[in-house]
Amino acid sequence: MPREIRKILVANRGEIACRIIWTCKEMGIKTVAVHSEADRESLHVKFADEAVCIGPAPSSQSYLNIPSIISAAEITDADAIHPGYGFLAESATFAKICEDCNIKFIGPRPDVIAMMGDKVEARRTMTAAGVPILPGSPDPIESSEEAKALALDIGFPVIIKAAAGGGGRGMRIVRSADELASNLELAQTEALAAFKNGAVYIERYIERPRHIEIQVLADEHNNVIHLGERECTIQRRHQKLLEEAPSPAISSRLREEMGAVAVKACREIGYSSAGTFEFLLDEDDQFYFMEMNTRIQVEHPVTEMVTLADIVRNQIVIATGKDVGYTQDEVQISGHSIECRINAEDPVKFTPSPGKITAFNFPGGPGVRVDTAAYPGYVVPPYYDSMIAKLIVHARTRELAIARMQRALEMMVIEGIKTTIPLHQRIMADENFRSGNFSTKFMEEFKYEV
Repeated sequence: MPREIRKILVANRGEIACRIIWTCKEMGIKTVAVHSEADRESLHVKFADEAVCIGPAPSSQSYLNIPSIISAAEITDADAIHPGYGFLAESATFAKICEDCNIKFIGPRPDVIAMMGDKVEARRTMTAAGVPILPGSPDPIESSEEAKALALDIGFPVIIKAAAGGGGRGMRIVRSADELASNLELAQTEALAAFKNGAVYIERYIERPRHIEIQVLADEHNNVIHLGERECTIQRRHQKLLEEAPSPAISSRLREEMGAVAVKACREIGYSSAGTFEFLLDEDDQFYFMEMNTRIQVEHPVTEMVTLADIVRNQIVIATGKDVGYTQDEVQISGHSIECRINAEDPVKFTPSPGKITAFNFPGGPGVRVDTAAYPGYVVPPYYDSMIAKLIVHARTRELAIARMQRALEMMVIEGIKTTIPLHQRIMADENFRSGNFSTKFMEEFKYEV
């Protein structure tokens, strides 16, 4: 039975909060912005129909403050909460509290979030669903002796990963038995500090993989489609720098195979909402499940550009209980899209560069999109993620998309703070990038002094 959503509280900030508000306006849905004291002048606060301050600047006291967010939803009569990405987007606890308070959480069920958020449980679940995974530990590692026995069995190098996390935290590459015990302890300590959960697991490490992800949409009636793949291989310390769709390394046959695996897995776990399956692709075109993100991704715009989908709209429609809206045969991939994450950082040292933006010129022209909450006079706060904009281009071919991105980067002027624009300009000019011949080692081998 379809449920009506008349007002959505956006439990996030910055560009993703603005992005959600854009679609809500097109759908005739009212919006509520929540904000910290540091974000009173943010664009998402100005664009929403209502705004509620939920606490001081630190995210632990504001954007992660569940009682304040629920109270804001209740006092504004919001029917639903959209969590965006980050913060509470993959919190099964938050999703369950929303459910208990009769507020629709725009995302999958709490039990599915919990299942896929625990990386060890996710590996078990994907194995049962027939998804290829790398050889590794079926349960969290309890001791260095257990770790050594497993590593010797699957072969070095191995990688230690946090069971509850991602983004490179609680992660260690180990190339010999002598290095195992110390790295295991470090990974457990990092995981505990970052995720309040010190559990880690081990799997085989692929030296030069590509990072490929499949975007899925699934509704409550077990209708599932995929929107093709994204290439997310260009990373620094496991943090993505830029993304593109489609991948220059993926054939139509491999796209169909990976997409079919992701769709089958969604049906097996009863998934509904937008989601992303992340895979490692080796040099022999063998792919292995890495994790599932049960939310919208930072890089969703490149998929939107090549498919004409509005993934936020899809999430909201699915949350009302309606069908996903179209079939796999209706999904068409057209042209090529690239997204550069523009961060308020020193482009060489990667140190944060908060402060006042004194000038901001948006590039325009055919096939150019800028997702941002920044503007001239905006003060970038030091409390949150450093990404201030996403520059996205679309063109008929990858070669033309690179040329368009080069032009757009040149015309994107941000003054008053340092940004990663010069770094992206160097990447666009790099021959390995232009040829599509790269792996996750790209930034280690790239000469990126600017």
